[in-house]
Amino acid sequence: MQSDFTEDKIFDMDRTALDGYPDGVITLDRSGTIKRYNKAEAALSRRDARETLGLNFFTDVAPCTAVQDFKGRFDAFALGQNSAVERFDFTFRFAWGRQDVGITMIRRAASDEINLLVARRSEKT
Repeated sequence: MQSDFTEDKIFDMDRTALDGYPDGVITLDRSGTIKRYNKAEAALSRRDARETLGLNFFTDVAPCTAVQDFKGRFDAFALGQNSAVERFDFTFRFAWGRQDVGITMIRRAASDEINLLVARRSEKT
């Protein structure tokens, strides 16, 4: 992520700015429904961003995340049981292979939305 970037600014980005962000950004409501899905995430996940809107991230888009290490963390985070930002590593398992990522979840007190920032990790040699 950019060093001069404040993660909370993701909430205020318009579509153009969000699509210009270099890492994946997925905005979910507290039930996991996708509200925003930027171009970087669409390219890296090989999905059409428009087709993900309104779908449930955990069941319809990325069922590999419906595990305690991801959805369990998200559910606790959505209830406000953690800080406003939480980071963890995860491995997506796609039909074409796996992708190691760093996930940052961001919650704003006045919002019912949670942003997932998805930073791809380099392949280990």
